[in-house]
Amino acid sequence: QDNLELNLLRSSIAWPETPPLLSNFFLNDTSDPAHSTFTILPRKDGGSWHIGDQLEVLIKMNDFLGRPKKSGGDVLFARLHNPNVRAGVAGRVSDHGDGSYTAVFPLLWEGRAQVEVTLVHPSEAVTVLRKLNLEQPDRIYFQSIFRSGRVSETTTCNVCLKAPKEKLCNFTDPYTGEPWFCYKPKKLNCDSRFTHAKGGFNKKLTRMEEKLFQSGVNSKMSIPASGLSNITISPKPQEETNQSIKTKPAGYYYQGVWRALDGTRVLQFNTSTAVSQCLKGKVLHLYGDSTIRQWFEYLTESLPGLKKFDLKTPKQNGPFLALDPENNILVTFRCHGPPIRFGTMPANQARYIASELDSVIGGKDTVVVIGVWSHFSTFPIEVYIRRLLSIRRAVVRLLTKAPGTVVIIRTANPKALTVYETLTNSDWYSLQRDKVLREIFKGVNVQLVDAWEMTIAHHLPHSLHPQLPIIKNMIDVILSHTCPAAG
Repeated sequence: QDNLELNLLRSSIAWPETPPLLSNFFLNDTSDPAHSTFTILPRKDGGSWHIGDQLEVLIKMNDFLGRPKKSGGDVLFARLHNPNVRAGVAGRVSDHGDGSYTAVFPLLWEGRAQVEVTLVHPSEAVTVLRKLNLEQPDRIYFQSIFRSGRVSETTTCNVCLKAPKEKLCNFTDPYTGEPWFCYKPKKLNCDSRFTHAKGGFNKKLTRMEEKLFQSGVNSKMSIPASGLSNITISPKPQEETNQSIKTKPAGYYYQGVWRALDGTRVLQFNTSTAVSQCLKGKVLHLYGDSTIRQWFEYLTESLPGLKKFDLKTPKQNGPFLALDPENNILVTFRCHGPPIRFGTMPANQARYIASELDSVIGGKDTVVVIGVWSHFSTFPIEVYIRRLLSIRRAVVRLLTKAPGTVVIIRTANPKALTVYETLTNSDWYSLQRDKVLREIFKGVNVQLVDAWEMTIAHHLPHSLHPQLPIIKNMIDVILSHTCPAAG
């Protein structure tokens, strides 16, 4: 059953074929944002643009010599925005496979709307990113200290290691089946493993390959417009009051506030009192990576009555616990298990979310929030799929046991890209994992915080840890699911 689903998930993230790279390829032959263009297409029925219409933008990719590209596979983001009313919405980009693309936007506000198209990676860079995950999935490596008395040894660990079984310590989780191995220490037993930590990063790129990831040249660069880059949107004609949105994003910003289009009524919790009243009598369990820990930090910093207990745990890893006795609020955070890339942590604290979920009592006053994506980018997609399937089974068990439990899943989000970030956490890797996550939890009674679109649609620069205005909107979505009657 898992294998059948695995094949379906692979097809859901199918990416167009990208150009093969010879060792002596020329940068001039690759996609260049400065020589590429986008064009706003005329309204199909002519006349002026109105709220409820759909805007189409044609994107044509050229190389560094201005020659049209003949194939697809470029990674493109598109946004429609108006800084004056702090409005923004992400566009849906379609790849036609011939060097041309279409970005589609629903028109959702009155007034000016500016189109913005960004080349995240040229298609040739995707060729390299694909190759890295196939040939160098261990480019980020981990280490464990083994200790007994005064003797200690450090060995390398990972999801998979190249060695005979007798030379490995097998730390595959007996409960979830999640694999994890370390090289066996020379003097000590496997059961003397004491810590887990990120070890380092091996960068194995050729000089030419590295040129495909140049900030200010071909990585996260704007594509210029051919002609106008903006339109003016008029109010919806009275005879079209019931016209539905054809292209439906998750939501959009207006006056800096996220308005969901997926049926969620997003309420505004603008004071600490409003947040505390929503969470009163509730238990909020947060599981995942640092993008989930960011929400724990937001709540403890913004709610005066929510006091963090000093559990003497590492600042990066946790686990953390905060309590508001007056309002009977409990908030916890626990990071997910390996391959977590945090600093040194006790090996026995490297726990898997599926195991933790099975110990949650659940019920109408329990909210579970899960965010797992960033630390899986360097591995083949199957590693991520296996983890999410394990978590999904645990979520289904929890909802069967305690149907009133609110379960919220955080999606991935785009980020600023240095060469290191690109090779370990590229937006293309995140996009693939984002699609898989949505597919896996489709049909399960969970709510999504669409961090992907909430980041792309916003005017603030992309960041692994989005800035405060975006986080505030994300927290509003969580609280709206937690207490939908609050408004």
